[in-house]
Amino acid sequence: MLFQSAADAYNARNKSVSNLDPTMKISRRQMLAHSSRGLAALAVCSSLAPLLASPDSRRFQIGACDWSIGRMATPEAFGVAKEIGLDGVQVSLGTEKDNMHLRQPTVQQAYRDAARQTGVGIASLAIGELNNIPYKSDPRTIEWVIDCVDVTAALGCRVVLLAFFGKGDLKGDKAGTDEVVRRLKEVAPKAEKKGVILGIESWLSAEEHMDIVDRVGSKAVQVYYDVANSAKMGYDIYREIRWLGKKGVICEFHAKENGALLGQGRVNFKEVRAAMDEIGYAGWIQIEGAIPDGGEMLPSYRQNLAFLRGVFG
Repeated sequence: MLFQSAADAYNARNKSVSNLDPTMKISRRQMLAHSSRGLAALAVCSSLAPLLASPDSRRFQIGACDWSIGRMATPEAFGVAKEIGLDGVQVSLGTEKDNMHLRQPTVQQAYRDAARQTGVGIASLAIGELNNIPYKSDPRTIEWVIDCVDVTAALGCRVVLLAFFGKGDLKGDKAGTDEVVRRLKEVAPKAEKKGVILGIESWLSAEEHMDIVDRVGSKAVQVYYDVANSAKMGYDIYREIRWLGKKGVICEFHAKENGALLGQGRVNFKEVRAAMDEIGYAGWIQIEGAIPDGGEMLPSYRQNLAFLRGVFG
């Protein structure tokens, strides 16, 4: 009835004109066709709205780790991220060789300049070198973690990933875990004051991660959740996300597959999205890995980004 009335009204208003020019008259069928096309156009615009919105206004922002796009610990990562179409980059504090050079104000400025010139954000920080020089045992790492709090705050970020793999693995290492808890207790007050979160990424289960968080007893120590790590360990990642998320201890996510593009591996990202919705997560999702055997980084990451945009909007 709405479309019929609209057509009648249109024809009545243009009666005198349509008597002179038959092309001005519109039929009910034409009105329905125009209306259908209009509604379809509105639907398309609505579906694109999250993608057309500025990155800062999106619920989910998608970045990538600088080591995954072949530019670890260098501002060149921002140019590559722009080529891919990413919102931001998770940047490394540095390496043992460069003495964690992001601690230097001049290097920090170079990163700010690269971010400004490319329009790609500094998403968060990471200390991947802890896999080779363990936080649980090497005294040098104490200073690195203390200093990374200042660097994270200076770059306007909120999260720094502390890695616990390789030589730094905590799985089954009670003494190592106890030492990590002790060290985190010492740095946590400073992180709280600066508004910085130290995110633990490891092979541990949700319950084992939560034990560390509880023992440290600070809101500045949380879990950096990597879906592929948990899938490899055989954990129920969707349950873990809900369980940890409802406790408010997930600070950021890695979207990762080992040897496959996102959406073509073991992780069901639609279920990940459903779990995130349930816990109300909003923030950064960083792509890591997710290159098939023999694949090239740039086309793989463009495809990974397109997939995540389709799932997370």
